[in-house]
This record gives sequence, C-alpha cells and structure tokens, in this order.
Amino acid sequence: MLYFFNQAGAVYDPDIEGVELATLSDARIEAVRFASEALRDQPDLAWRGEEYRVEVTDPDQLILFTFIAMGVDSPATKGR
Repeated sequence: MLYFFNQAGAVYDPDIEGVELATLSDARIEAVRFASEALRDQPDLAWRGEEYRVEVTDPDQLILFTFIAMGVDSPATKGR
C-alpha cells in the first residue's frame, strides 16, 4: 500500500510522493524513522511551542495514524 508521511504542527510539509510499504506496522516504523531524521536535522522543531507531528495517510488522504513529538518545559524547583 502507498503511505504518505505529512509533517504537521510546528511545520507543514505534505508528502506528495508517498512510500510503498507492505503493512501498517511497517508504516508505523517508517513514521518514527521519518520523524527522527527530521528532528535530527532540525531539533528546534520539538521546541517551537507546538508539537511536531507526522500524519500518515492513505492515497485518499485519510489519516491512518499520527506520530507526535514535543518538548515540554517544566518549572525548575529544588528537591524536597
């Protein structure tokens, strides 16, 4: 099946080519690889105030699942 890996959230970059993969499980693994390469090249994507998403769609652009990565600041506190 042909799967499309669209970047969304902190950036929007639709996949116009797609990748042929045998199973949905293969597409889930590919989504993590795709996100890890994007975050490796642009680590600030996780800190832009909005999550970084990879929305995986079928050829009809139906979203099958979404992989989300985000950085979350927390207030600095001293130990107990």
